[in-house]
Amino acid sequence: MSTDGTETARPGDGPRFFGRRRGKRLRPGQQGLLSTLLPRLAIVLPAAGETLAIDALFPRDMAEIWLEVGFGGGEHVADQARLHPEAGIIACEVFRNGIAGLLAHLNGSGLDTVRIYPEDARQLLPTLPAACLGRVFVLFPDPWPKKRHAGRRFIGPDNLDALARVMADGAELRVASDDPVYVAWAGQHLDAHPAFTKIQATTTRGDLPADWPVTRYERKLLAGEAPMFFRYRRVGR
Repeated sequence: MSTDGTETARPGDGPRFFGRRRGKRLRPGQQGLLSTLLPRLAIVLPAAGETLAIDALFPRDMAEIWLEVGFGGGEHVADQARLHPEAGIIACEVFRNGIAGLLAHLNGSGLDTVRIYPEDARQLLPTLPAACLGRVFVLFPDPWPKKRHAGRRFIGPDNLDALARVMADGAELRVASDDPVYVAWAGQHLDAHPAFTKIQATTTRGDLPADWPVTRYERKLLAGEAPMFFRYRRVGR
């Protein structure tokens, strides 16, 4: 753990991770879900050089596979699972409290189309088959607003290359941020990437598709400055 309370991956574990892995102490019920439900839903990476068998992750054939990078409290994942039972959702998050939150949403809900990768999504992306994803969500990621930390922002050339490889033609990338620096940064890099074309960039929530539910974090923002919502489509393969 670093001096600012964040944790980083050990050498050899893949991309270096900056950010919190733990918050306030979990309640017994939350800890119990991490011990009992998470092992049933967690994705285990294949051996080095092998491809993850994503079809085997879900209890039936899925029309599409979707990915959420950094799901926060998990309410957006759970809402999408309710709205789209035909889609299998891979949800990535390193923050243990957030993972416990998603497990609480799923526990007893009957939703069986969500699988969790409880680590850095950048470790998962290279193991996914090419063109396997129909939609990707990157909602309110850590903005890393300081200039010297810009390389830590998820939206950037390397990660967009990785997403472009695993997104099918026509797949949609949804990005949202309330940080002006991140909004400018994300728009710049998304517009510059040849594999993505802009569908929409708006601060008006009413203009968004009906299946873009409000997250808990976003609800707190709506009383203040409106966040920016981006929609891009994978093109050019």
